[in-house]
This record gives sequence, C-alpha cells and structure tokens, in this order.
Amino acid sequence: MKALTNLRFGREPEKEAEEQRVVQLFRNRAELKKAYASLQDEIHRLQDRLKQQEGATARVQEMLESLETRLALSESAYPALVFYHLRGLWGVGRELITQLVADLARQQEEKERRQHLTESNRRQFARRQALEAQQREAETAAAEASARLTEAKRRHAGLTKVWHYFRRRDLAHRLHAFEANVRATATALEDARSALDALASEQAGEFPGLSVGARRAINLAAIGYAELLCLRLARTPLVAQAKDAAARREVIDDYGTREECERLMADIGRAKAVLLHRGQLSGELRARTDRLRQLARYRDDADTVPTPESIGMAEGDVLDRGAQGANAARLPNVLAEDTWDLFRIVLR
Repeated sequence: MKALTNLRFGREPEKEAEEQRVVQLFRNRAELKKAYASLQDEIHRLQDRLKQQEGATARVQEMLESLETRLALSESAYPALVFYHLRGLWGVGRELITQLVADLARQQEEKERRQHLTESNRRQFARRQALEAQQREAETAAAEASARLTEAKRRHAGLTKVWHYFRRRDLAHRLHAFEANVRATATALEDARSALDALASEQAGEFPGLSVGARRAINLAAIGYAELLCLRLARTPLVAQAKDAAARREVIDDYGTREECERLMADIGRAKAVLLHRGQLSGELRARTDRLRQLARYRDDADTVPTPESIGMAEGDVLDRGAQGANAARLPNVLAEDTWDLFRIVLR
C-alpha cells in the first residue's frame, strides 16, 4: 500500500509538467497564428502598393510612348518642345525663389542660433553667480555654526565646579540646538554645491528653430521675389502659359504653327535670361518686401504666411523701368494663384 502511495505521488509532478507543456504549446500556437495574420496583412499591403506602382509605371510608359509619337512628327514635335520649354521656364522661377528662401533661412538660422547661444550663456552666467553667492553664504553660515558649537563645547568643558551645575545644564540644552544648526547649515551647503555642480554639467537648451518673425520676413521676401519675376515678364503672356503647362501632365497643341512655336521658344529663352538677371535685384526686392510688410495680415499670431487677399498687387503695379510700361498685363496675386509653386516654398 505504501509503495502504491509513493508511486501515485511520484507521478503528480510529471502530470503537472505535462500540463504546463500543453499550455505552453497552445500559447505558442496562438502567437504563431497572430504573427501569421500580421504577415498576411503585410503581404496584402505590399501587393496593393505593387499594383499602384505598376499602374503608375504603365501611365508613365504611355506618356513616353505618346511623347515619342509626337516627336516623330514635325507638326506635333514643335508644340511638345514649346510645352516643355514653358515647364522649364516655370521651373526656373520656382528654383530662384527656392534658392532665395534657402539662403535667407540659412543666414537667419545662423544669426538666431548665435543669439540663442549667447542668451543661454548669459542666463547660465547669471544663475552661476547667484548659486556661487548662495554657496558662499552657506559656507559662511556653516563655519559660524561650527565655531559656535566649538565655543559652546569649550565653555561646557570648563564648567566643572559644583556651583556650575545650573549653568552647565543650561549650556548642555543649548548644545543640542547648536548641533542641529550645524547639521542644517551643512545640508544647505551640500545643496548649494550640488546645484552648482548640476549647473556646470547643464548644457545649453536646444535651438527651437526659426522664430515666427523670421519665417514671416523670409516668406514676404519670397512673395516679393515671385512678384518681381512676374513683373519682369509683365508684357508677355508667358507666366500664364508656363503655369498652364506646369499644371498639365499631357502635351497640348495650342501653340500654333512651326514658325510660331520657334518664335515662342525664342521668347522663352529670352524670358529665362530676364529671370536669371540679378542686376538691381537687392534694391527692388527690398522695396517690394517693405511694401508687403505694410500690407500683410495674418490669421493668428502663430501663422507665418499672410492671407492672400491682404497682399494683392495694386493696379498698374510695375517696375520703375522703361521696359515695363503702362501696357503691362494684369499681374497675378502670386500667393492666391500659387505662382511659381509658392505654397510649396514658403516656410510654415
């Protein structure tokens, strides 16, 4: 009977171990099913992306084939050339404004970063002076407390006569207060030293980025430059034509005969040269930016792009040059009409 009992008790641990293995097996199975479902979802997502990419590739291939067909025929090749010349003109304007914004942002960021570092150093210096003064005060207080305790102990040790009993008892009570004061001043001194050490290891705060005022100023310069580029081409329809070409994916045949296309491409070449000319640019840009600064209105204090209706060009707004006469074409509101893709360039 005893042997059977021992045998039964000996099997119970084995049964528990087997049950644990079964439970672990089911847990592993559940984790595998979860991982498998996640992989299936990822496969479906990648298949959808592949289909989308295949569709985009097919559309691009169709466009290339259509362009090849156009370029093979003289009557359709010249309009295609004009179309891409206009897109190139639009790209020149966009690149000029983008480069201006990048240069101004880099210069302003360097300036504000230096100011931030200087201000951080100034604040840290002021805090260091205050903490050093606090440490000196704590050292003085600790030294005075220690001296008072030493003097009290010396006086207490000298009261050895019988008639000194009451004085010795009173001084013994005061010794406890002196010792407590020594501990308090020592703690204050340690706290002051810790604060000073923490300040020494503290680094300047991270630069928060360009201020709202700086981004507003840069955006106004970008808007002013966009206006200048339009003004330089104000006697031609090229800005509107370039904008229309940039907005299209397919080549159009609205540019006339071969001779008209050749003349238009020559005009576009001259227009690019006009846009790239940097003579008197600084003065003209400063004048337009000052004008915009007076007109610009913002939706809230954190907004960096003015409302389009607040900065529209006035009627007859042209450069003070003979080449831009009173017959200038209507000038666009460059922000409202997103001329030169301005909304992609301005800083938020």
